[in-house]
Amino acid sequence: MDKLASAPKTIDELKSQVAAAQWTTEEALQNPQIDPKGFLREVKLVQKVRELRRISEEDFIAMSQDPETIVLDARSAAMYKLLHVKGAVNLTFPDVTEEALAKVIPTKETRVLIYCNNNFKNAPIAFAPKNLRASLNIHTFTVLHNYGYKNVYELKPLLDRETTGIAFEGTEVDAAQQQAEAK
Repeated sequence: MDKLASAPKTIDELKSQVAAAQWTTEEALQNPQIDPKGFLREVKLVQKVRELRRISEEDFIAMSQDPETIVLDARSAAMYKLLHVKGAVNLTFPDVTEEALAKVIPTKETRVLIYCNNNFKNAPIAFAPKNLRASLNIHTFTVLHNYGYKNVYELKPLLDRETTGIAFEGTEVDAAQQQAEAK
């Protein structure tokens, strides 16, 4: 049931092909055709830029202090609720679309800092163990770059949640504070 004639090369071409396909079944809407080779090609094209835009913990902290900077978390809403970088905005993996990004990021020149499961350890509930996590940074960086966002940076290192200087918030932090206050 491949209704897309060929792999689209631009977002406008994809929109045009999807509209022309006239999806007729609920299943087709739930399971659109994805071109993994096309996505991998896009990842490879932005790899050098991504490598140059990977930043240290210190730079991440310094940049995130600017009120004009957007810190973006692409993990699930449940994981975000448990624990996230203080002030971060949550856009789940499937919600990283051009329309959703435009609502969260004021301009294509706005500085955006991204992080995901691959950046923190010793927080196994909110940041899955290494063998169970996918790098959402690759997807998020690639999508932002392809939509024309010029000022995107990715947290580089794997940090220990318990010793990092990055501030967190969420229900896990709230529970720890309540326990400390009760003592």
